[in-house]
Amino acid sequence: MVAEHLPLSPKQRQQVAQFDDRTHELRRLGAEAFGTFLLVLVAAGAPVVDQLTHGSIGRVAAVTAPGVMVMAIILFMGANSGAHLNPAVTIAFALRRDFAWRRVPGYIVAQSIGATLAALTLRLVFGSGTALGVTVPGHGFSQLQAFAIETLLTLGLVSVVLGAASGAQNVGALSAVAAGGYVVLAGLWASPVSGASMNPARSLGPALISGDFTGFWIYLAGPLLGAILASGAGYLLRGPGGGEAASAAAQGTG
Repeated sequence: MVAEHLPLSPKQRQQVAQFDDRTHELRRLGAEAFGTFLLVLVAAGAPVVDQLTHGSIGRVAAVTAPGVMVMAIILFMGANSGAHLNPAVTIAFALRRDFAWRRVPGYIVAQSIGATLAALTLRLVFGSGTALGVTVPGHGFSQLQAFAIETLLTLGLVSVVLGAASGAQNVGALSAVAAGGYVVLAGLWASPVSGASMNPARSLGPALISGDFTGFWIYLAGPLLGAILASGAGYLLRGPGGGEAASAAAQGTG
């Protein structure tokens, strides 16, 4: 447990303290909105282009693209806001006490705005004849099955994020590979069941712009339950909180 609380350098302590400086809040919220915009643009855009081109994208590419985008976003703006990009991740960090609860509403609103703007962009570029990447249970699968898969997938995703950010296992830039790789892995085996959203904001944006909220509860309740379960698992494995290094990873240091 000693490794959970590895000391930060003076510069890192200064950067973490700077997170409480409200003059930087808009920058962090802007980073979350922009990052989520890019993620949803790819995640929802892939099925839109696949539909319009009669299958030229394919399922493997459609689930790989958002994972690679997650890697890129974490690498280029993780220091700005922590690059949560997902309300489930934000809530999990708060549950683990690595992120202040008072910051949670702003992050979730920013993520939802970014996702909605991405779906709106797809609508403006490609017109109203597409489903805008709305996440729904796959053909032949029930809503209960999709809910179970979204819960389990998010349990895994948030566990990876929390583990990679903990003081004992903080792997720096490789955390981007861990998170992005998991997104790809989850999509490869489970996207036919639920769409492998694992992210309420990713599902909310296309639902709002298309007006199609079919089964939306799945993509709200499943990821939230998965985040809670992952936080509980993290507590059992590593104790409360991930240490100062985890707080720095959750909050960003820029």
